[in-house]
Amino acid sequence: MAAGKYSFTIEQGATTDFEIVYKDANGDRIDLSNYQARMQIRALQTGSGDIYLTLSSSLQDDGTGLNMSGSNGTTSPVSGAIGIYISAVTSSELNFAQGYYDLEIATGSGADATVTRLLEGVVKLSQQITTGSF
Repeated sequence: MAAGKYSFTIEQGATTDFEIVYKDANGDRIDLSNYQARMQIRALQTGSGDIYLTLSSSLQDDGTGLNMSGSNGTTSPVSGAIGIYISAVTSSELNFAQGYYDLEIATGSGADATVTRLLEGVVKLSQQITTGSF
């Protein structure tokens, strides 16, 4: 199955938080209990060039990453929900106009890994105007 197409905008200095649900051809949710996820936003669609941001299922201290328990972090992995979360702190450090990404999940590791590309698309960065702390 080919990766789905989805483009989105990150607002610099704001939290980006959305969820996708992985389903099979029958519309049934796929259990992600034994899966990992990774995603990169890059300058070039070829997979080369500058890397603007890397997300994985190993969440950063501020929660930035790919949550295999949905965007709220409490949904069971059997739901097929993957939360895509970029904190306001992380997004404030980004500095690009447009990039390209894909989102992959894998079960297993190394040469035994089975990798599936779920999504790909364009990411735009809407530049922040108001700055400072709350």
